[in-house]
Amino acid sequence: MKTKLIGIGVMIFSLIMLSYAKIEPNLSIAELKRLYSSGDYQKWPKPEVDSIVYTQGFEDIGVLGKPEFPENNPYTEEKAELGKVLFFDPRLSKSGQISCANCHDPELNWGDARRVSYGEGRLQGIRNAPSLMNIAYSKVFFWDGRAATLEDQASFPIQDTKEMNFHIDLATKRLNKIKGYKPYFKKAFGKEKLTQEEILKAIATFERTLISPKSKFDKFVAGDSTQLTNRQVEGLHLFRTKARCINCHNTANFSDNKFHNIGLTYYGREYEDLGRYNVTGKAENVGEFKTQSLRGVSQNAPYMHNGLFPNIRGVLNMYNAGMPQPKRKENQLNDTLFPTTSKLIKKLQLNKSEMDALEDFISSLSTGAYKMRPPVLPQ
Repeated sequence: MKTKLIGIGVMIFSLIMLSYAKIEPNLSIAELKRLYSSGDYQKWPKPEVDSIVYTQGFEDIGVLGKPEFPENNPYTEEKAELGKVLFFDPRLSKSGQISCANCHDPELNWGDARRVSYGEGRLQGIRNAPSLMNIAYSKVFFWDGRAATLEDQASFPIQDTKEMNFHIDLATKRLNKIKGYKPYFKKAFGKEKLTQEEILKAIATFERTLISPKSKFDKFVAGDSTQLTNRQVEGLHLFRTKARCINCHNTANFSDNKFHNIGLTYYGREYEDLGRYNVTGKAENVGEFKTQSLRGVSQNAPYMHNGLFPNIRGVLNMYNAGMPQPKRKENQLNDTLFPTTSKLIKKLQLNKSEMDALEDFISSLSTGAYKMRPPVLPQ
């Protein structure tokens, strides 16, 4: 009897999910534009979302709210100002030549426009440097999630031998010897010498201020129907339905803050990267990488963790084809690390017109250049 009740409960849950995911048929572009630009998310057509995504917690796309600062590192203007100076200061590197801004350049939408970045001694890293824009809304950090917080994240590039190649303790000692920093330290933390933890807190505070201006999408869904073209509105609807983007690129930041294997592990080949497995050691995490935000994505080429995709259309073509779905060879039958592409990845069967509309909509998430003049460094 108990088993039967559980089965009935599962069936009811599934029916509810299917009902919620049902797409209103034959809506015209004019009607879609009216609904999406109503300023009321409750009036939007229901998204097409897999049931597993609902069980893991689903939040629809929308306009970004104010960023939250952690209780143990609240915002102050003085701390953010110090963090900005530290962000641009190459003296955090062993050679005194590499700063955070080398890989996260404000002239390049806070990325570096390279397939992978150069660090100390012109050594190349193995992964693409994503934009830091809107990093305040991230809950996981790095492509593989190795850092638990943004403060924690700030320490990794300093110590990485292929990036800034310096011990964080030595970097801290170097900065504490610079007289010009003492007024900054005093204003931000009330003392003239800082600890490693305080330096990282200042950098993280500055990074949380990097919030993109409102995009055409933001203005459109807030009530200005003139912001998106008819084709972009079609693309928005496809994004939330047939194109299945919403399954992973959800929330107001267009990222679910989760990790997925989308078939780009390159297992056993050049560019092999096992992703999150390298952090957790768990076979189920092989090939999983963080879902990057799509805000500003048109300005963030090249794409994916390895930077091998030079344009958005190439990425969309891969998704439309269902991404790589590797099959085991006879000698791999017992290979516990053989990667399995996520079940959320499926062939989309979008035609050229639909692909054009989807690409056009994604472009509406960008806002143009957000440049920042580098500060004068303390001496």
